[in-house]
Amino acid sequence: VPLEAEMPPPLNMEQLFSAAVPEYMLPTLGEVPPGDPPDPKKCSPREYLEFYIFPVLLPGLAALLHEADKEKCFEGKRNTFIASDFLTEWLYNNNPKRKDESFTELFSIPFVKDWLKDHPRPPIPLSLLISEEEASLLIQSFWRGYRVRCDSEIQELRQWQKKLREERHIKKVVEQFWTKQEAK
Repeated sequence: VPLEAEMPPPLNMEQLFSAAVPEYMLPTLGEVPPGDPPDPKKCSPREYLEFYIFPVLLPGLAALLHEADKEKCFEGKRNTFIASDFLTEWLYNNNPKRKDESFTELFSIPFVKDWLKDHPRPPIPLSLLISEEEASLLIQSFWRGYRVRCDSEIQELRQWQKKLREERHIKKVVEQFWTKQEAK
């Protein structure tokens, strides 16, 4: 049997997208499908998702998208917004079992504290912490300093200071001074 005979015919894209698709509305927090909730230990995976997971997760994902839009994540620029952190905090604080408890920040959540003890995060790069204006000032000041250090008179002064430090053994003099101070 040739391979082409086993393949299904190509999809007609016009026919696929021409049918009216009912608009899907996200459930509000805690809204479950109509009917009695099934036993979580005996129900099918689909029922478990529809009754126990989606009523909490889908509003959380909607909140995540709104927050990402507010943080301008969709503009293509790098930013400090971490979606998994937001979703973790949101799900923890909107857990139906924590109804009467106060808001808890991400790094105050017990399991997050435990995780970060064993897996510390690297520091956030400076490029994400400062604005473009601050970055341009840093670059300009570095460039001005570089241009000044390239000046022949400044080079001569730096060579003289280096020679003076070597001749007077400034490091040894400083070490002796601090040794005397510590001995007192």
